[in-house]
Amino acid sequence: MAELVARGETERGELALLRRGDSLELRVNGVFVMDTAHTETERELATATLRAVGGADLRALIGGLGLGFTLREVLADRRVREAHVVEIEPDLVTWHRDGLVPETAAAIGDDRVRCHVGDVAEVIAAQPPERFDVVLLDVDNGPDFLVYDANSAIYRGEFLARSKEKLVPGGTLAIWSADTSPELKAALHEVFGNCEELAIPVQLGQHETTYHLFLSVR
Repeated sequence: MAELVARGETERGELALLRRGDSLELRVNGVFVMDTAHTETERELATATLRAVGGADLRALIGGLGLGFTLREVLADRRVREAHVVEIEPDLVTWHRDGLVPETAAAIGDDRVRCHVGDVAEVIAAQPPERFDVVLLDVDNGPDFLVYDANSAIYRGEFLARSKEKLVPGGTLAIWSADTSPELKAALHEVFGNCEELAIPVQLGQHETTYHLFLSVR
């Protein structure tokens, strides 16, 4: 039985933070998005991307705050000078600032964090060229399991090309997906000329599944 921790209502519908046993669970319009019990791929989104980037004084942009595990992992890399996180749901940002997600509560208050409340496509479009060393996108469940239909544009060539413009030479774009996607991989190849797909096994209760990360380097 799930206990409601917090609930918000926006033009996109209902956002709910639930406690189920020892873990927290985030749902949008009743659809499971993520929980604090299975955070391997959110953390790997950060670590795999940062492994591919050399140098110091790194700037990162994270599309999607979620439950904060990608942001926390980015901040664990002391080379990161700035971590810009973009979240479309203001209630979710407030819940983090209020400490409702204890495992990542310190992340949002880190001095290196710049929080943008808004649509990730609009925020990225407003950034100057060659601004970031890494761009990490975990704004939905992937191109084939969308929570918000409008997010489909994030996985297409026009937005991917715009994201590439915001990366420094040698910078990396990483995208999380709940499933493999030949179409996304092809689009990344077309824009960047390269794409590495990482498959990460995940145990969800009695069910085994695989999540995917797509990485491309400018």
